[in-house]
Amino acid sequence: MINAQLHRQPVSIDRDQHRHIRMRLPLTDWSITAQLNSIFVAVAEFSDACRDYPLVFINAGNDEQGKVLFAPIAVLGLANAENLYLDGSKWRGGYIPAVLRAYPFFVGRVDAQTSAVCLDASWSQLSQTEGEPLFLPDGEPAPLLITARQQLELIETEVQRTRMGCQRLAELDLLREMRFDATLPDGRKHSVDGFFTIDQERVQALDDAAALELHKSGLLAVIHAHWVSLGNMRALVEWFVQRHPKTAEATPT
Repeated sequence: MINAQLHRQPVSIDRDQHRHIRMRLPLTDWSITAQLNSIFVAVAEFSDACRDYPLVFINAGNDEQGKVLFAPIAVLGLANAENLYLDGSKWRGGYIPAVLRAYPFFVGRVDAQTSAVCLDASWSQLSQTEGEPLFLPDGEPAPLLITARQQLELIETEVQRTRMGCQRLAELDLLREMRFDATLPDGRKHSVDGFFTIDQERVQALDDAAALELHKSGLLAVIHAHWVSLGNMRALVEWFVQRHPKTAEATPT
């Protein structure tokens, strides 16, 4: 999946065009994520990601039947184009979401049925002379590219699983639109809206059959991880205040 704030110059990997491309790895400078205020996370990542990030859901468009699609994200910032998990060039979170770990690689859609392995050609660590090659001298994929393809295949599998899980949460009417408000000491209000959370009262009102279904599918654990993760919004407010020193420490409301 292409994220315009991360994949700034997406290109499909081509054996001829990228025959001599090398990459200076490992990736340690996360400055590329400076304008990223959220990132997709799969449901399989919730148990790890909930320790570091607020995990919420967003409207991801509509399917062919017109039903609303939902996708889970890790919230990285409280303002547009601002990543509070970026501290200089370092990453603050202990867990790095799979989509970021795959960078500069990602999957791009050619059409509805076809996808391709792509890379961000704007990444400063691409080279013609230094680092690990994408292709071997005979033109076959090098271990780096083979591993990247395997990693992206796993991500795509989890994307599909996540889509189905979110669809079930929507069918059970468990998602509700929310807004996060923080009152800063100078009296100003800072709000973040446009996201959805899982309503605890609606979950508790489920009948036994639906609750058992959620438990067996693993979605009940996802729901609890989501609730736990919301406590991380307080850390984001603290980092936001540090980033904008004209306001002192803030208290979420």
